[in-house]
Amino acid sequence: MGGSGTESGAAGGGVGSPAYDRGVTFSGSIATPVGTVVVHSDGRAIRRVAWPRPGRSAPEDPGTPRDPLLAEALAQLADYFAGERTAFDLPFDLGPQPDVTRAVLQTLVDTVRHGETVTYGELAERSGTAVPARGIGSIMGANPIPIIVPCHRVVASDGLGGYSGGAPGAGLLTKRWLLEHEGALPAALF
Repeated sequence: MGGSGTESGAAGGGVGSPAYDRGVTFSGSIATPVGTVVVHSDGRAIRRVAWPRPGRSAPEDPGTPRDPLLAEALAQLADYFAGERTAFDLPFDLGPQPDVTRAVLQTLVDTVRHGETVTYGELAERSGTAVPARGIGSIMGANPIPIIVPCHRVVASDGLGGYSGGAPGAGLLTKRWLLEHEGALPAALF
């Protein structure tokens, strides 16, 4: 990875599920064109991808990550942002989610590739869950692993729709950048 990300280890806990309280949680960050992205791993699966919020800093750089999975996730994200990767090959755990949320997010991962978009309504239909398009938007907002579970690829039938990822106040700019980066939208003129 060559120092492109940072990582730290901390005691896990408190998320409310035994699966989340596995002992050690590793966190690392990477600087990207859409801001610093923080990745959390429990050593077996990627648990969360997020942008630091005001008042919270990214993990400090202790050198080489102690968690091989976290190191691989940071390397794959670096490759993605460099335009050298179009798919992620990482185990992930969505945490405690209703079955319908899990089904919709897995359908997204399985059926919407790099450079493609799908509307909220189309994803609802593909998932076979009978969730209305508006409900799909809420599910995308609950995705704990954006970019890797590519909720940015889900758009409204009449525009971009929403996006809860990105730095505060920059959600739609982040979504647009990710879709332009993947070639799913033409680059903005301004």
